Amino acid sequence: MQAAFDEARAAGDRGEVPIGAIVVRDGKIIGRGGNRTWERNDVTAHAEIVAIRNAAERVGDERLVDADLYVTLEPCTMCAAAISFARIRRLYFAAADPKGGAVESGVRFYASPTCHHAPEVYSGIGESEAAELLRNFFRQKR
Repeated sequence: MQAAFDEARAAGDRGEVPIGAIVVRDGKIIGRGGNRTWERNDVTAHAEIVAIRNAAERVGDERLVDADLYVTLEPCTMCAAAISFARIRRLYFAAADPKGGAVESGVRFYASPTCHHAPEVYSGIGESEAAELLRNFFRQKR
């Protein structure tokens, strides 16, 4: 998870909302990403999507079976769907997102009968660090 926090801090340093993600397979990081939505003018450039794209390119396959995703904030619906489509095995996230999250909050995407693949989900890992990063970022923006 610490590497995901490194990606989140790097995103914050770029002026992006400080959210970071990594994809791990066999104990090795195969994909990294931090938010890049403002930098790329791309609403899909969330940390999870960037990390999944990076991992898929690196391994040469859009399916990331036996891979785990670590992210500093609960994924939104778009990211939850991408995680499902990539067949990520386990999802670890730090802070819940009551407004935009879609795993344990909101639509609870993986509980939907139309969801084809649901990863194992582990939440609250580094929650206070993630919340503090976000609070500080938005405090500075105001």
